[in-house]
Amino acid sequence: AKVHGAAIAAVPVKDTIKVVGTDGIVTATPERSTLMAVQTPQIFTAELLKQAYAQLAAHPATVTDDASVVELMGHKVATALGRYENIKITTPEDLLFAENLLAQQEQEDGK
Repeated sequence: AKVHGAAIAAVPVKDTIKVVGTDGIVTATPERSTLMAVQTPQIFTAELLKQAYAQLAAHPATVTDDASVVELMGHKVATALGRYENIKITTPEDLLFAENLLAQQEQEDGK
């Protein structure tokens, strides 16, 4: 983030990803080697992020994260290799997975 003003943690995608139309039919299969799963933290200079959100307010668009907002204004976002253990807690299943992961780590630390 110090070098580029914008950086995100990301890990290579392990699964095959399909692009699916509204009819449920597969329309494309992106090359997996080019795909990364984005994690937090996402780091930006404050001025860049403020400018990006101001532009989004003036020209609304669909975005899914802060990096998408910065990308919309044409700014490059660098990636830093994340860790698969850095999971996002969104659903009850994610919380169960996180609890199991923590228990496993505590068990390994206790050995």
